[in-house]
Amino acid sequence: MAISSIFLVSLFSLMYVIPIEATHHVYQTLETLSSHHSSKLNQQPYRTAYHFQPLKNWINDPNGPMRYGGFYHLFYQYNPKGAVWGNIVWAHSVSKDLVNWTPLDHAIHPSQPSDIKGCWSGSATILPGGKPAILYTGIDPNNHQVQNIAIPKNMSDPLLREWKKSPKNPLMEPTLANKINSSSFRDPTTSWLGKDGFWRVLIGSKIDTKGMAILYKSKNFVDWVEAKHPLHSIEGTGMWECPDFYPVLDKNLDENLLRVGVDTSMNGDDVRHVLKVSLDDTKHDHYLIGSYDVVKDVFVPENGFDKDNGFVLRYDYGKYYASKTFFDDGKNRRILLGWVNESSSVADDVKKGWSGIHTIPREIWLHKSGKQLVQWPVKELENLRINPINWPIKVIKGGEIIPISGVNSVQADVEISFEISDFGKVESLSQMIDPQILCSQKGAGVKGGVGPFGLLVFASQGFKEYTAVFFRIFKYQHKNLVLMCSDQSRSSLNKDNDMTSYGTFVDVDPLHEKLSLRTLIDHSVVESFGGEGRACITARVYPTLAIHDKAMLYAFNNGTSAVKITSLSAWTMKKAKIN
Repeated sequence: MAISSIFLVSLFSLMYVIPIEATHHVYQTLETLSSHHSSKLNQQPYRTAYHFQPLKNWINDPNGPMRYGGFYHLFYQYNPKGAVWGNIVWAHSVSKDLVNWTPLDHAIHPSQPSDIKGCWSGSATILPGGKPAILYTGIDPNNHQVQNIAIPKNMSDPLLREWKKSPKNPLMEPTLANKINSSSFRDPTTSWLGKDGFWRVLIGSKIDTKGMAILYKSKNFVDWVEAKHPLHSIEGTGMWECPDFYPVLDKNLDENLLRVGVDTSMNGDDVRHVLKVSLDDTKHDHYLIGSYDVVKDVFVPENGFDKDNGFVLRYDYGKYYASKTFFDDGKNRRILLGWVNESSSVADDVKKGWSGIHTIPREIWLHKSGKQLVQWPVKELENLRINPINWPIKVIKGGEIIPISGVNSVQADVEISFEISDFGKVESLSQMIDPQILCSQKGAGVKGGVGPFGLLVFASQGFKEYTAVFFRIFKYQHKNLVLMCSDQSRSSLNKDNDMTSYGTFVDVDPLHEKLSLRTLIDHSVVESFGGEGRACITARVYPTLAIHDKAMLYAFNNGTSAVKITSLSAWTMKKAKIN
C-alpha cells in the first residue's frame, strides 16, 4: 500500500474510541505537565489574571479550537524564541472549562518542505467517527503560502499530544494554472460536509484589491479541487485573512432557541450563515449575515461591510483580530475566540518578555432582530467571581462620580444598567459620522446632554490617568442614537502607548430598553459588552499610576441630565490557572 493510501486509511477507516482508562489518568498527567511547565510569574502590573496568554513570548491568532476527549483544545500562533512575531509554531493548551488552561508540547512546527518557513493559521474539522484533522497554512522554501494537513498520531489520547503530517502535503497550492497569489493564500476554515458528499473549505485570498474566500472541494479530505468561483468576494476590501463560515439559527425561531449553536455542516430553512473575514488592510474583523446557496456554492449577504446608517458589523470595535469560532457539541453552543495585540511599544513588549493575549471565550448567536450577532462571555467565567457587591437603585446626577468600592479594581467583573427618563437635552447629530471619530471628539471629559455616563476604570488619584467606558445619546433623523465608547486618551502617562479611543453605535432603543454595560477588567485589559452583547469593545491600557492597589473604579455621569442606575453588581475575579 502506498504511503498516501496508508494516510487515507488512518484518516477515515478506523473508528477510534477513547478508553475509560485513558481519561481516568488524564488529570494526573495534566498535573505533571503543569508542574513541568510552571515557573514563577513576573509580578508585572500588566500581566493578565484570567485572560489567556502563554508564560512568555509572542502569541497571535487562535487556531483549530475544538472539543475532543472531554477537553477543549486551543492551538495558537506562537514564537518560542521571543516577544516579537517570527519563528511561528502551533502551541497547544487544553482546558475543561475554557477558563483554566494547561500547556502541552507544541503540536505543529516546521518539519516538511511545505511548512519549513512557518506553520501559519488554520482550523480543525471533526471528521466522521469523531476524528479531528487540521488544515493549516505552511510557508514553503519559495515563501509561497500552501495548505497542509495534520492528524493525531494517537486518537485514543484525549490530550492529542502528537500530530503527524501527510506526505502528500501540500494539498492546495498556487500554480501557474490557477493564478492564485502565492503571497495571499492562507488561513483555511473549518470544513463543512455538503449533502452531495463533498467536503468544502475556504482559503483567504485577494486579486489586486478584491478580497475573496476561495472555495475548495474534496471527497476524501486529502485531494482538493478548486471550485470555479469563490464563495464570495468584494472589490476594494484587500486581503481576507482568517475567514470563518458557519450557520446560525434563524430569527424566526423561538427566542430561546437562538442561542443554540449548530454544527458547521448544518443547513436548512431554519438556518442563516455568517461569513467573517479579518481585513488585512484595516486589521478589523468584519462579518456578513446572509444565505448559503448550496446549488451555486455561493454566499449571498444581506448587507455589505459598510452601512449608510453607521452600523458596521464587526465582532469587536476595539483591538481585536484573527478570530475563530467552533461548535461546542458538549453544550450545543458556538464559541468565539480572538487575538488582542498590545498597545505598548515593541521595546516595552521585549522588556516585559511577552506580547499578545486572547479575549475571554464568547458565546455567539444571532440576535432576535436578525440584523446582527450577539456575544457574551462564557458562563464558566462566572466561577471566578468572589466577594460580590450590589447597589440599590441610584440616581447619578450630572457631573457626579461615585466610587465602586469593595472589589479588586484591577481584576474585576462589573455589570451596570442605566435608565434614561429625560431626553430633552439630547445632543443633535446633523450628519452620520464614524462612531470612533465621534468618540475621540467627544470623550469622557467632554460634557454632553444625556451622557457621557458609564464607568471609569484604572483611575488614579486625582484622575491623571483613567480609561472611560460609557454611553452617550444623540438625536439623529428624529430618532435616539446610542453611542458606546472606550476612551483610552488618558489611560497612561506613558505616551509611547497607543491610546486610540474606540466606539460604535449600539442598536438599542433607550426609550424602551435599559442600557446595560458589562466590563471585564484585567490589569491591562478592558473588555466591554454593551446592550447585552450587541456591541463589544476591547482595549489594552498600561497606566503608570493606576496599578495594583492604586487603581480605582467609579461610576460617572458627565452629562447635564441625571440618569438612573437601575442595577450594579461587581465582583473581584480570582486568578485563573493559565499555562
